[in-house]
Amino acid sequence: MNEYLAIYEQGKDGWWAHVPDLPGCTAFGSTREEVERNAREAIAAHVALLRDTGRPVPEPTRTAV
Repeated sequence: MNEYLAIYEQGKDGWWAHVPDLPGCTAFGSTREEVERNAREAIAAHVALLRDTGRPVPEPTRTAV
């Protein structure tokens, strides 16, 4: 599986993640560990849905340093 960049942000209620290369792919968790786990699951589900519906799966284009 490709590696997609996830952006994590801490808010008042917990942690949010979004994946810029997969529009609409987001995750939430009460802790950083939980949101990371949920983001991995969200990415896998998002890619599976794209494949199942015959839509192209975008290649990762963003990186972080």
